Amino acid sequence: MHLFEITLGALGMVGLFVAGVFGQPYGPPDRGQPGDEMIQAYLARQTEAIHQRFLEGVESLEDWQRLGQRYRQEYFYMLGLWPLPDRTPLKASVTGTFEGNGFAVEMIHFQSRPRLYVTANLYRPRSIEPGERLPAVLYVCGHSGNGRNGNKTSFQSHGIWFARHGYICLMLDSLQLGEIAALHHGTYREGRWWWHSRGYTPGGVECWNGVRGIDYLVSRPDVDPERIAVTGISGGGAATFWIAAADERVRAAAPVSGMADLMSYVPNRVINGHCDCMFLYNTFRWPWTRIAALIAPRPLLFVNSDRDRIFPMDANQRVINRLERTYSLYGAGDLVDAVVSIGGHAYRQDIRQAVYRFMNIHLKADPRPVTDSEVDLVTGRGTKRKFPIPPEKLRVFPEDSDIPTDQLNTTIDEYFVPVAKVEVPAGGDFATWKAALKKELRHVSFRTFPERIPPARPTQPPPGQSGRWLETEPSIRIPLEQLAATDTGTPAKRVLLIVAGTDEFDREATWWRAVSRPGDRVLICHPRGIGPTRWTRKNPPNYVERSHVLLGLTVDTGRVWDVAAAARYLHRESGLPVAVAGWGGAGILAAYAALWEPVIAEVVIQGPPATHMDPAAPQFLNVLRVCDIPHTLGLLAPRPLTIHGSDPGNFLTTAAVYKAVGAEARLKILRRR
Repeated sequence: MHLFEITLGALGMVGLFVAGVFGQPYGPPDRGQPGDEMIQAYLARQTEAIHQRFLEGVESLEDWQRLGQRYRQEYFYMLGLWPLPDRTPLKASVTGTFEGNGFAVEMIHFQSRPRLYVTANLYRPRSIEPGERLPAVLYVCGHSGNGRNGNKTSFQSHGIWFARHGYICLMLDSLQLGEIAALHHGTYREGRWWWHSRGYTPGGVECWNGVRGIDYLVSRPDVDPERIAVTGISGGGAATFWIAAADERVRAAAPVSGMADLMSYVPNRVINGHCDCMFLYNTFRWPWTRIAALIAPRPLLFVNSDRDRIFPMDANQRVINRLERTYSLYGAGDLVDAVVSIGGHAYRQDIRQAVYRFMNIHLKADPRPVTDSEVDLVTGRGTKRKFPIPPEKLRVFPEDSDIPTDQLNTTIDEYFVPVAKVEVPAGGDFATWKAALKKELRHVSFRTFPERIPPARPTQPPPGQSGRWLETEPSIRIPLEQLAATDTGTPAKRVLLIVAGTDEFDREATWWRAVSRPGDRVLICHPRGIGPTRWTRKNPPNYVERSHVLLGLTVDTGRVWDVAAAARYLHRESGLPVAVAGWGGAGILAAYAALWEPVIAEVVIQGPPATHMDPAAPQFLNVLRVCDIPHTLGLLAPRPLTIHGSDPGNFLTTAAVYKAVGAEARLKILRRR
């Protein structure tokens, strides 16, 4: 019999009702731009293909365990945590204490990595017998703005309850809403698209801070290291999954409103209701529930609410069904359960009672009902909230002047995931160097690319469009336009494919005329999302761009595919060599297309960015963990490469690679005038 069978039975009729009503999309689909329907259909197909692969290749527990080591490494990588960071000294410090009725609070900070400060409140019984080791709960906080007091102060009633019932409870501030406020919204709102290329997600920081929080707990003489659990709501619910999946010292986990699935996030646009800390970058194209399945067979309570718009019921039902399948491999179906509360995105009495009882059962072997969950609650809303403990008393750093001046919290996105350090190959090592870099790029940045991208196919233009169009992959159509030839009296000798980088391509621009030659057949392609296939862009929530990374893609990955497919089509159609050219970031798209498509014989770039950290650069998942733009351009050797309008100092690495392969005469870097 499941622990919460009675609760679920009482909600049975509600379940029948909500299954048909909730799970609506998070707002209507965009229809304001010509490419909206195309890209949404593409994302939906990609999502369905990934979603259907849950437990693919798994028929037994042995199969699941055989895959487990690979899954864990992939999981850490997708959070920006592989290779795992060093467990550096925590340098934990208690800056103050507060004593209440039956409990005490310690104000603590520690460094999860050097100079990355985690502020926390530790709740414990007011008196603990010498040598006594208590069960511990790591509480990870959801999104609640309390300014300098940190979001931990909003959830203090949970810490008080645990302490009064014989637990140690370590309650962590989150990165964005803690006492040293950093940022969760890099791609949601702030335009930090280099997060994708860097492989940085604040979810990785929240996970690592939790793992190091457990390190702190087990270092305490009053904590039983064999009885540690984790819980939290909303962003804390997501962090509960991150931490429990990452750290097997977690003996039980109770995420509250912390996970939906790809079918909900992408086709139903529920991603629009979430900030970046809720997601990892799905490099290895996992069905989302696999993250939660890594917790099996440890006890897991999956808690949700029936009218929660950002964790809708249809997703909840799919997730728990898949978790039950995974736990059944272990013969441990009784260790995973679900609670559904009636209401919106919030704690209520039944949720608190369920979580507290779950912890009592699995950490204290005490199955009795919890009857005192509604004591010392935070009540009210906004500025009218009332707290059992004044939030200012729970500050770890009482004054602004107490905040460490060496903190990296506010710039941790620039340090958390290291960039690759790539050595220039010696002359005879170029082939090995190139093969290794391309292999790693294919593994973590261009994973969806086949050995060779198929040529595009002629197709009918979309409704409302005219001219010549190509289908580069199912449902993706791009226009291909003939531009004026430089010498109409000369037989065609080469196809020059210009890659458009903006919605309004300047057909009269001098730059593309300057790079063309007599006998060129000059065409322009607008990759997906540019010009005639542009989609709606709203900042926030940047739906299209953020949805791609949940599917192991970026929009620029797709654009590289379009250019390569178009080039291969033009070569097949004409029998002529193909050169590609582009301005700025479009030139880098052209270069990456050449990297993967051998029929591209030459690349010409006007004014390129020198790094993927540049906002003008295209972004590819994890690419900076492998190499940067100068290395990629070096990979094109010995093919001719011309870089116009740039400081040669930005591309010394490219020049060194071309020299190493004996092709320095085929590289031209023309300084900006």
